Amino acid sequence: MLFKALVQAALLSLAAVQTAALAIGGTSKLKVKPYKREALQDIVTWDEVRQWSFEFDVLRYYLLTGAQHSLFVRGERIMFFSGEFHPFRLPVPSLWLDVFQKIKSLGYNGVSFYVDWALLEGKPGVFNASGVFAFEPFFEAASTAGIYLLARPGPYINAEVSGGGFPGWLQRVPALLRTRDPLYLQATDNYVANIGAIIAKAQITNGGPVILVQPENEYTGANDAVPEFPDAQYFAYVEDQLRNAGIVVPLISNDASPKGYFAPGPPAQAAAVDIYGYDGYPLGFDCANPETWPDNALPTYYLAQHLNQSSSTPNSIIEFQGGSFDPWGGLGFEQCLQLLSPEFERVFYKNNYGQGTHIFNIYMTYGGTNWGNLGHPGGYTSYDYGAVIAENRTVSREKYSEMKLEANFLQASPAYLTSIAQNNSNANGSYTGNSALATSALLGNVTNFFIVRHAAYNSHANTYYTITLPTSEGNITIPQLGGSLSLWGRDSKFHVTDYDVGGINLLYSTAEVFTWKQYGDKRVLVVYGGPGEQHELAVTGGGAATLREGAGVQFGEKDSATIINYNISSHRAIVELENGLTVYLLDRGSAYDYWVVDLPNDPVSGNMTNQKTFPSAPIVKAGYLLRTVEVTESCIYLTGDLNSTTEIEIIGGAPAKTTELTFNGIPLAFHQDTTTGVLTATAYFTQVPFFTIPDLRSLTWNTIDSLPELLPTYSDALWTPASLPHSNNTIRNLTTPTSLYASDYGYNTGCLLYRGHFTATGDETTLYLSTAGGSAFGHSIWLNSDFVGSFYGGDKYLQYNDTYTLPTPLKAGEDYIFTILIDNMGLDEDWTVGTETMKNPRGILDYSLSSSSSSNTKTTPIAWKLTGNLHGEDYEDKTRGPLNEGGLYAERQGWHLPGAIIPTTDSSTSSPMEGLSKAGVSFYSTTFDLDMPVGYDIPLSFEFANVTKPVNTTGGVPAYRCQVYVNGWQFGKYVHNVGPQDSFPVPEGIFNYQGSNYIAVSLWALEAGGAKVADLSLVAGTVIQSGFGPIEPAPMTGWEVRDGAY
Repeated sequence: MLFKALVQAALLSLAAVQTAALAIGGTSKLKVKPYKREALQDIVTWDEVRQWSFEFDVLRYYLLTGAQHSLFVRGERIMFFSGEFHPFRLPVPSLWLDVFQKIKSLGYNGVSFYVDWALLEGKPGVFNASGVFAFEPFFEAASTAGIYLLARPGPYINAEVSGGGFPGWLQRVPALLRTRDPLYLQATDNYVANIGAIIAKAQITNGGPVILVQPENEYTGANDAVPEFPDAQYFAYVEDQLRNAGIVVPLISNDASPKGYFAPGPPAQAAAVDIYGYDGYPLGFDCANPETWPDNALPTYYLAQHLNQSSSTPNSIIEFQGGSFDPWGGLGFEQCLQLLSPEFERVFYKNNYGQGTHIFNIYMTYGGTNWGNLGHPGGYTSYDYGAVIAENRTVSREKYSEMKLEANFLQASPAYLTSIAQNNSNANGSYTGNSALATSALLGNVTNFFIVRHAAYNSHANTYYTITLPTSEGNITIPQLGGSLSLWGRDSKFHVTDYDVGGINLLYSTAEVFTWKQYGDKRVLVVYGGPGEQHELAVTGGGAATLREGAGVQFGEKDSATIINYNISSHRAIVELENGLTVYLLDRGSAYDYWVVDLPNDPVSGNMTNQKTFPSAPIVKAGYLLRTVEVTESCIYLTGDLNSTTEIEIIGGAPAKTTELTFNGIPLAFHQDTTTGVLTATAYFTQVPFFTIPDLRSLTWNTIDSLPELLPTYSDALWTPASLPHSNNTIRNLTTPTSLYASDYGYNTGCLLYRGHFTATGDETTLYLSTAGGSAFGHSIWLNSDFVGSFYGGDKYLQYNDTYTLPTPLKAGEDYIFTILIDNMGLDEDWTVGTETMKNPRGILDYSLSSSSSSNTKTTPIAWKLTGNLHGEDYEDKTRGPLNEGGLYAERQGWHLPGAIIPTTDSSTSSPMEGLSKAGVSFYSTTFDLDMPVGYDIPLSFEFANVTKPVNTTGGVPAYRCQVYVNGWQFGKYVHNVGPQDSFPVPEGIFNYQGSNYIAVSLWALEAGGAKVADLSLVAGTVIQSGFGPIEPAPMTGWEVRDGAY
């Protein structure tokens, strides 16, 4: 205990030394240098804090050997607080602003986004960034919302997308991917030149929102095939591609973990980026055990690693865990939400802040949907990710509200960006003298920040403590008015000292700051705490304190500071101090209802948050969501969303004599307190107009056989002959006479079909077949029209081998045809350089048609043809891109598109719920009208009944697969016997909410007894009254007769 007391005293005295050293006229040799590595631009810069020089090594040990500060944009210091959002996972451009506004309302000022090469260059040399793939509307929406952008165009992105963003045709390039191999580099040139030019036009230097660009992605691991790894020659080529395309803003990297590759140092690495960054996913992706926080998983080493690797640049985390992907056969995103919970955000994110993280991006903030086969085989259609914004764009998760508290605090605390994160190797017991607690410190020339957590970060214990903190009035042990502070299990909190509230000194606060604002000579401070906690704060020169609202608040005075001590209650308290400060004392749950949205409409910086206007932006209590705030002279205009009738309270920032208040354009009756200026009103959730959702069972469905290839009259004359005697695929040697790899013939997405022609000897009895389609894939086999068998699929199977007994004896000399249907679940990613896993082929890997009637097994030759989506890389539907449709007969005809005319002679009117009586594929289509009320956001989802009782089977879970198309857009891939997804959200804009909708469902029964969908329904979610405005539909190009369709 004595040792801990000595350490604590040493830390306190060192804090005082450092405070003096940072002050103007201090004795340290602190060197601050504006960054300018190349004379490309001077709008986005940063400062460097070089070597500290003190007389004693012990001081250098505690005060670090170097430190970083932050970005400057137009000369203003900022924290880039960002959320990941991929426009390609929400193919409704008019909804991008909706997501941006919800991110801005969190208090974030940035968004990071990937670009998926596979969607833009589906055919080598043909780049298409139009329609839903255009970036200009995305950039415009970001600017409107006031969001800076970090562009991440790859070429490789990982991102749980098919091929990690690599187009399928790269499987045919005989080069080592992500290396200096000239064939690979040449393959990327066209894409990078085009996307680079698009991003360059949107840079801040051209009036756009892009301030950072990332070359490559997680270039962190390699195998022995790449001895030059990490290869500066390769990385420099990628950087030069972007520079040659016109990129002038800083290039920032993202090591998958802090390895220091290509860091500017010191010492600078070859091919160094401008700013070094890294990623962190400390809890991994084990959503099956959502309560498990493994020992030693909290990354407390980031600061030390950063100082060793890149002390000349801001400490930058480019991807930090905001959720988790979930695999086929997983337990669903609800469990991921439990794992990556608000408690996770409080403990892990504050641990990052405590290490001086000034560029911080959370992956994901809005996940979206892996529509149209764009996902990798390790995940299903939903990419909800357990993020703060749900896949259906609702913001009701507590995670969202917690991040609003954290981001707003950091935006309101410019001193955080100039404080110095300390070496916290002695954090356990420091400042508190309690070994069960760890305190991290960030010390500034005035303001200090202290982050308290449990020493065993995953502890569930409730711990009581006092804390001794350095202040301008000396070291103070808190609380001073009696009682004790508390830290509940799996929690973490900020304490501050000498915190500036618009010129008023908050001497200390154990309650966490949400925000503060200054309005003339008045200041408003909002603080909060967790349930059952006691807190204390002191204000220098506060003067007399008056309790204007609430109870249970104790006041005191010491050394000219007014002390406020209270217990957290669900009923707020309001304290007014004589010096003009009003303090709102809230519990965390109540703080969730408060908002600050800064949209300054500055002639230079537009709607980007800036410190000229942010300190005086209104603070509004507004419930579910506040989108925008506009104050003009005596009027206030609010827009937002309501999930119930909501009290509106503007606790600061309303004009002294407000004459008009509107919410979503509707004038509200209001009352304004003549003394405080606080304005109150009620925004009413109006009764939702009556609307109906169609009962899918009662609709008339058109039905057609989508496997006519089994009919004896079917001709495959237009199919692609599998005649290549070799493959350029470098990962697997052929084991068949000719290549049967689908991508060798330009088929890179969706279902694959093979037809194998042979002339029987009469002795054939078995077919050995090896296929590959990625996790959860399946296949089915027919001989002529007779069903042979299926592989039902499972999450652990990436490929599958089996020997099938032929159903009937074959006649010598007669011709036969195998038809094989394989589900391609997407191409594998290519994370480890040299493994070439993206090239894992799809389709048939090996086969043998054999006879075992004699001692010498004979193999009958087979001539194969294959198809996937119609015309492969010369794909038909330029509107929905190269991945949206696969090789099913109905897809090749385009019958999933609105307006499709399906031959009536071949159709019937059964539904998916009636299904098939034998193995095969049926295609169902129907239309219905929607007349959804305007002014409401009403999420719609298709829901499959997850019935596990056998249907037409001898046991087990029925094996069938479905695809759901909405107005031509594939928004659901359902695998009944693998799961877990059975609910498929579809956004407005894909659905026509005020008109006709065309729905198509494919049903693939893999069992001899067929299958039927137990139930399929369209379900409306929670109704939100929205101020967002009208949503323009995505392009809905319809059906036309397709030339060459077979």
